[in-house]
Amino acid sequence: MTCAVIAFTRRGALLARRLADGLGGSLHVPPRFAAEADAQPYTSLEAWTAGAWSSADALVFVGACGIAVRAIAPHVKDKFTDPAVVSVDEAGAWAVPLLSGHVGGANDLARRVAALTRGRAAVSTATDVNGVFAVDQWAARQGCAIDGRAAARHISAALLAGGTVGFRSDFPTEGPLPMGVTGGPAPLGFAITLDPGSAPFPETLRVIPKILRLGLGCRRGASEEAIAAAVDRVLTERCLSPRAVLGVYTIDMKRDEPGLLAFCRSRAWPLTCYTAEELSAVEGDFTPSLFVHSVTGVDNVCERAAALAGGALLVRKQALNGVTAALAAVPFTVRFPGAAASKGAP
Repeated sequence: MTCAVIAFTRRGALLARRLADGLGGSLHVPPRFAAEADAQPYTSLEAWTAGAWSSADALVFVGACGIAVRAIAPHVKDKFTDPAVVSVDEAGAWAVPLLSGHVGGANDLARRVAALTRGRAAVSTATDVNGVFAVDQWAARQGCAIDGRAAARHISAALLAGGTVGFRSDFPTEGPLPMGVTGGPAPLGFAITLDPGSAPFPETLRVIPKILRLGLGCRRGASEEAIAAAVDRVLTERCLSPRAVLGVYTIDMKRDEPGLLAFCRSRAWPLTCYTAEELSAVEGDFTPSLFVHSVTGVDNVCERAAALAGGALLVRKQALNGVTAALAAVPFTVRFPGAAASKGAP
């Protein structure tokens, strides 16, 4: 989580410095306090908020809640895409999650802030207050996306009312099911799956692990549209949700390809580039190409790039209109509260 912290007074700046250090975030204060707080100066709260809104996963305001509310009001759109916003007073007594408490992680962030200030987190969402399993917050902690906003609301409402919801998983599961969640049949439930069409319940919330590494290769000058067509065909034919894609991986000689960069921006998928030496060192059985080797210095780009971090190849090299794509899946285990953490999964 990238975090931007802002303060407005000298006392607030000193506390904000501690928070930025503890959260691993950037600090922004008025110019007159910048040197003292070792922070970046800002001159306009409106401009700062607009910039941080689009570049950070979380915003922490050190000061009155009203300042934060007025600053973020023009930007608030959707709890599934808005960043987490937390306001903490200058004494550090109360950390208040103002926006995106579950999906964006503001509730957990407020608890982290409170731990750093030795204050309290004022969490007010109904599931937290009543100690009820919150599927959207749990999914975010698992590193998953959710597909089915209405179903997510209905699941929370059912559990708050003391009802039962179903659960299915295409992945190994650890830990006891939360109160109100059953592995049996139910009219409403959630499924852990990569399949965008999975519907084991009459009303199904799909919880999609972000575990797919998309390896790409392309000819010079490949367009954004050609890359998108190749990728979408692979995902559709294999019944894999685009929400499951963790990022795009390729060789460093493609780092400046306009079409590839535009494609990654349009999907909000981070791009990681490797050298030919790094790709050649990946162990495994890959589809070789003498032509690719003559151009890049490695016999295969897309499969090796997808598998470089240890993921198992799920889809081997697929070619369309000068674009090659492959998919690898990193290990994933579904964990409910009480399950012990283990290596190799988020």
